[in-house]
This record gives sequence, C-alpha cells and structure tokens, in this order.
Amino acid sequence: MIEVENLTKRYGPTLAVSGVSFNVQKGEILGFLGPNGAGKTTTMRVITGFLPPTEGKVRVAGYDVADEPLEAKRRTGYLPETPPIYPDMTVTEYLAFVARIKGVSHRDIKRRLDEIVEKCAVADVRYRQVGKLSKGYRQRVGLAQALIHNPDVLVLDEPTAGLDPKQIIETRDLIKGLEGQHTVILSTHILPEVSKTCHRVVVINAGQIVAVGTPDELTRRLQGFETVLVTVEGPAAAIIEKFQRVAGVNWVEPRESHEGRVTLEVHSEKEKDVRAELARATVESGWKLYELKTSGLSLEEIFLKLTTKDLSEEAAAKPEKAVN
Repeated sequence: MIEVENLTKRYGPTLAVSGVSFNVQKGEILGFLGPNGAGKTTTMRVITGFLPPTEGKVRVAGYDVADEPLEAKRRTGYLPETPPIYPDMTVTEYLAFVARIKGVSHRDIKRRLDEIVEKCAVADVRYRQVGKLSKGYRQRVGLAQALIHNPDVLVLDEPTAGLDPKQIIETRDLIKGLEGQHTVILSTHILPEVSKTCHRVVVINAGQIVAVGTPDELTRRLQGFETVLVTVEGPAAAIIEKFQRVAGVNWVEPRESHEGRVTLEVHSEKEKDVRAELARATVESGWKLYELKTSGLSLEEIFLKLTTKDLSEEAAAKPEKAVN
C-alpha cells in the first residue's frame, strides 16, 4: 500500500534522507522510529506529497506521488506533528470544511461527520470552537480531519507529542482501533508507542534505514543468541549444572534467589529453542518449575544499539549533514 524505493531528499547541499526503502502492507500499522533529526518528518512529507523527492520513487495505493499527486493524495490522510486546525471554527464547521476540500460529496458529509466524531471521540465537543479545546482534543480533531474522507493510507507524524499520559493512552487506543481498516505509518521517537501500537518497526538514523522488522526479529538479529528465564525451586548449584548439560545451552547465569527459588538466565544457540529440554530436566530432577519464558532485548535497548553506535566514522566518510 506504501512503497518507498531509494528515496533521497536534499535541501541544497544538505542531505536529509539518503537511499531509504521500505514497504507497508495493506491494513498494517508500521512504526517509523528514530531520534530527533533522523529524517522521519522529511520522509513523511515526501510520502504525503508535501515535498518532492530529490531521487527515488514513492507510491501510495499504487500511485506515484510525483507523477500522479492528486490520485495519491485522495487516498492519503495526514496528521502532521502540529494539527492543521482553524481555531475560530467549531469542530463540526472545521471537519465539514475539510470534507469539502477532500472531495466528500455533499450528501455524504453529514454521515461522515457523525461517524468520524464518534470514532475519534470528539462528539461531546463537536459544537465548541477548536481553539478552545485541550491539546488532547485538538490532536483528536486533527486525526478526524485526516480520516474524514476515509483514506486507504494514514500518515501520522508524532501523534502523541506533547500530550499528558491519559491523552497518550486515549490517542494510542484510537490509532490501534484503525488496525485493518487503514494502512498506517506512525512516526515517533517515543518507544512505548511502537511496542503497543505497531506490527513492524522501521528504524531510521542520520537519514538512513538501519533496521526493519518486528521487535522480536530485531532482538534476535542484534542479540546473537536466544535467552530463556527459568524460575525453579531447588538447589541452585545443581540446577545450574543440570541446565548447562542440556544440548544447545551455551551458558547459565543466576539472576536472583528467594525463599528456595532460583531464577536463571539460560543462553542458547541462535534459533535454538531449549525450553522443552529445560522443563524435562527440571521434572526429571524432581524440582518445581514456576516460570519458563523467553527473554530478549527491550525496545529501548534495540533503539540504543541501532542509533547510538559510533557515527563519527560515517560522518567523516559522508560530510553531508542529515537533518529532519
């Protein structure tokens, strides 16, 4: 539904995005993750047709955003970091105005308004002026304007920026509810938004893609081994010795011990699942098994590994400065 191929964007001599390629499937929610200044907003603006690419191709619902901009935009809803609102209009006036601009037929405007104010949870303020709403409500009105014409693709740039914790949860739930109905690309540097909302992650740093995959896939790729946490009641030394003899186990590390229970971190060969063998070894030894679960890098650790590696050598080799 969204195809980005070798996208490059320059502002004069300054390189903002360099050779970026990724796809978003129909109905998928994709997290576009990176630190401030990584090139997220520039990429979003090219996808929505707000900016032309310097090089490369971007297609939305099969339409090239450069060659067929109107067709691509008809199928795209866009919420920039600062919602494009008219503060003197009421919510209903504003959304009706946007609906007309986006080509919603006159006979369908009222129906779409009624649907969208309910979906975006702004029905209780629909007759209030937009400028008098809280930031959370303004953000939801911004999302409503992006959805008013029922687009195939929804592009959200930092949709929870500046919101309080309650508003973040409400906005996150609202976005999650769009799953399957719209193809969503969600730009953020707030890690919980990705882990709680998105199917896959694209990580961008210094204008380049550094990783693509689910959090689990990125964990396996970066960690290089599998990790299982096991909590067993029994003699710690004997348990460690037993587990280390299980085929595929590389090493065992004690994590904590409390009231006769020991929690161990068992590291095994990459793509080797040793959980069944660990359970069997526990039962055969007559110990009580309380917990057995896989473990890996947190999204925060993945993010730091991918975006805080030493970029000084890259900068020396590539003098152009990446900006957002």
